[in-house]
Amino acid sequence: MKFNVSALAMAAVLSAGATGTTLAFVPSSSPSSSAKHHHPLLAVSSFGRPAFIAQRHSPNDRFLLRMVGGGKDEEAADNLNEYKKKMSSKRITEASGKSGEKIDVTMKFGGSSIANADRVDHVTKLIKDQIAVGYRPRAVVCSAMGKTTNSLLAAGDFALEGRVNIDAIRTLHTAAIEQFDLPQHVRDEVMALLDECQDMLRGVSLLQELSPKSLDQLVSYGERCSVRIVAARLNQIGVPAQAVDSWDVGIMTDSNFGDAKLLPGYEKTVKDAFSSKIDPNVVAVVTGFIGKDAKGRITTLGRGGSDLSATAIGAACGLDEVQVWKDVDGILTADPRLVNNAIPVKAVSYEEAAELAYFGAQVLHPIAMQPAMKCGIPVRVKNSYNPSSEGSVISEKHDDDRLVTAITCKRGVQLLDIHSTQMLGAYGFLSTVFGDLEKHKLSVDVLASSEVSVSLTFDKKQPQEDIDNAMRDLAPYATATLQKDRAILTLIADVDRSSEVLATVFRVFSAQDIKVEMMSQGASKVNISFVLRNDQIDDAILNLHYCFFEDRCIVEPYADDEEINGEGASKKEIPLVVEKTK
Repeated sequence: MKFNVSALAMAAVLSAGATGTTLAFVPSSSPSSSAKHHHPLLAVSSFGRPAFIAQRHSPNDRFLLRMVGGGKDEEAADNLNEYKKKMSSKRITEASGKSGEKIDVTMKFGGSSIANADRVDHVTKLIKDQIAVGYRPRAVVCSAMGKTTNSLLAAGDFALEGRVNIDAIRTLHTAAIEQFDLPQHVRDEVMALLDECQDMLRGVSLLQELSPKSLDQLVSYGERCSVRIVAARLNQIGVPAQAVDSWDVGIMTDSNFGDAKLLPGYEKTVKDAFSSKIDPNVVAVVTGFIGKDAKGRITTLGRGGSDLSATAIGAACGLDEVQVWKDVDGILTADPRLVNNAIPVKAVSYEEAAELAYFGAQVLHPIAMQPAMKCGIPVRVKNSYNPSSEGSVISEKHDDDRLVTAITCKRGVQLLDIHSTQMLGAYGFLSTVFGDLEKHKLSVDVLASSEVSVSLTFDKKQPQEDIDNAMRDLAPYATATLQKDRAILTLIADVDRSSEVLATVFRVFSAQDIKVEMMSQGASKVNISFVLRNDQIDDAILNLHYCFFEDRCIVEPYADDEEINGEGASKKEIPLVVEKTK
């Protein structure tokens, strides 16, 4: 596109004063030209004094001529480079494959990202900034503000005891409304939802009953309030937005309250809803975590289900990228609350991300990867507190050649050892064991087996009564021993090089006197899991992180001339120390 800037207009700009002065002008090309085929940075003119950048002025087909530097060409170049850096143009081009096109995305923000009015203000401005650099958020999926979900659950428990009080929840949302001075209709909508929530709790108090169905409806008020506040704030700062309940854009589920699954064919209903109901240039602020069943009853997708809401919408609409904004700089090599030097991982595969989530990492909902995997849509995990960080990209594959990607754990598990000499040589041993477990709806995390024995783990969500009943059913044909206070340590690693990984792991465990009670490898091609005592898990994670990521391993490499049993042995013959992952 060429610009026809008159001498008068240019003189006006030059005389406008301090650096940063902005004037608008109209491009000379046809107004019918599609804006999306042009990069937001359209033209640069350097006159040896100030430099000027022509920048799109949304929503009309107008542009801004911005003075970005003054005095020297070098200053202009520096300002331009800084501008380009902020644009992250390389990353945008990689995401779309076509330079200058708008990148259609879903953005998801969790409770900590919108914990209060100040955080809501930060996030809405972040969204506006992302739009300015070329992203087009078709949907912004929001969780409840801060700890609202936990507060609602607690309010339900108190209601069963005869006490009804949601003052803290009401205060949090009222404070945001008042700080932003939101329109009266927004206040009325939010207050109506909170009044309805309080009325429901009064019913719980009277009936002394809180079923899973009622509990799903109770916790839904958090998301339904938050999206109305976020959408209203976006409109205030000049971003057209609309609050939408998820069922109005096709998020329909089964009736498994508390852990509902998306119905088959949801992709078409979501795509049709966005095509017919949502203007592409309006940001749909959608409730995460919740949906409705075929009878119109509110359901929840389980804790962390907002991630699934975001990936489901992104996949159904065929968007370019799903962005999950959290409070850490992407996926980290370990839990930063334990490991101070945990570092971001630039790229992981869908399978690696799913394993990390399942074994305890606060990355994504364990099922949230499925829609993205099915459609091949990349998921980018970013930090809403540090938006300049590149974050981590989850995609089908990556090129990083690393030995270990991350270390995670699941605490508070129970280890069940089952032994039966009666079953020696007999077929059906495992099917008999798992038949008894299935009868009590017990789910197994990690498994190791032999001809006459099997060891497996249950996480802390499994009801103790069901575990005890299953052990009674096993008693006629096997001896079952249950060990509590155990933890699963999982390495997301290159299993093709498992000998190198295990060599370092077991040397570290030996040096720290850490006992491995069970190990599992093989079923997954990206993880190796160990069952340890709860009181040893922190030491194990810290020391393995030193070795694989921090270049300060507590075990030393064997010297090439070191003797074992009187014979020389080289590192190549005994690969007990591995190359550190940078």
